[in-house]
Amino acid sequence: MPIAVHTLGLSVFALGTSEFMLSGLLPDIADDMDVSIPTAGLLISAFAIGMVIGAPLLAVATLKLPRRTTLVALISVFGLGQVAGALAPTYGILFASRVVSALACAGFWAVGAGVAVAMVPVTARARAMSVMIGGLSLANVLGVPAGAFLGEHLGWRSAFWAVAAASAVALAGVLALIPRIPLPAEKPRVRRELSLYADRQVWLAVALTALAGGGIFCTFSYLAPLLTDVSGLDSGWVPTVLALFGIGALAGTTTGGRLADAHPFGVLLGGIGASTILLATLALTASHPAVVVPLALLLGFSAFITAPALSARMFNLAAAAPTLAGATSTAAFNLGNTSGPWLGGRVIDANLGYAATAWAGAAMTALAVALAALSLHHHRRTTSEIITGSHLAPKATALGTRQEAGTRLVADE
Repeated sequence: MPIAVHTLGLSVFALGTSEFMLSGLLPDIADDMDVSIPTAGLLISAFAIGMVIGAPLLAVATLKLPRRTTLVALISVFGLGQVAGALAPTYGILFASRVVSALACAGFWAVGAGVAVAMVPVTARARAMSVMIGGLSLANVLGVPAGAFLGEHLGWRSAFWAVAAASAVALAGVLALIPRIPLPAEKPRVRRELSLYADRQVWLAVALTALAGGGIFCTFSYLAPLLTDVSGLDSGWVPTVLALFGIGALAGTTTGGRLADAHPFGVLLGGIGASTILLATLALTASHPAVVVPLALLLGFSAFITAPALSARMFNLAAAAPTLAGATSTAAFNLGNTSGPWLGGRVIDANLGYAATAWAGAAMTALAVALAALSLHHHRRTTSEIITGSHLAPKATALGTRQEAGTRLVADE
């Protein structure tokens, strides 16, 4: 992997820490801002909504701008958003700071993913994405538990200050190590990029990604109160359990990056199916800490082993629109991060208990398994039609057909 890809992964560490750290800070924020825990949980959804809207919007807006300059501007705005969150006197201002930070984060993800994929061969796309997603995993291993630890001892605002400092380090890394990437000889065309949305398999991939992620974060977003109120663990255990989830996520990302280029659908069906079983088990055993603690590790693994495959799948489907492919993948992940916490909050508001969020999450991932199977069916049928057509068509036509769909075939087969 080029060093620039690893630099992007380390930058994502700061982004991911900000996105996920609220799972360990919700009780403190709710108390300080005088709101309920489900209302505080909307801060997670606010960030995710900003990502959903901001990824395609900023991808199109910056399509003709230099990639390195765009990355520098976006990580700078993100860092300022963390400062605003740390200083926020009211819930409304904190909410707004999360949306602004999310917009910058979304743009960085969309542009950064396109840069990472462009610097590697088509057969290494999942591995390149696993490096970037590895930044998220590292955030779950180190950043999120550290944020929970800081919140426990120095107040939740200290976690925002820490992420602001990490953003400054990321900015320095981008300035020093990301090369100036020349714009392509042929100017990017918005209309051509937007054509990817005419492919129903793209929408199927969006729904699959959203449900797979949403099922996990329906539960993960409320893991801290589940651990203390249902499992009976002391609040000091929360950073440890979050770290276990992160270790599982890091291991899952690494494994998925190695397997997904060769076996994308096997990784998807196996990983999402395992998440469904683990979430159902968590719902049944939430009051038993000896079971819940190792389940956090396994859930991290099953959730993130699929991430490289989901991202690479989107790029393979949209080879002619790499910028919007990255933006759409980012938006899809965060559509799950929006819907999952929202659904979890509604479950809690209905007085069904924190453990019931795992049942709701299992329902989402079970539906994702069905969509993965449907996506595999469409892929096999499309591949069969392309191969059959290439045998019947003249040689030049067959070559054109293969070049048009080549990226999808090489990576998915």
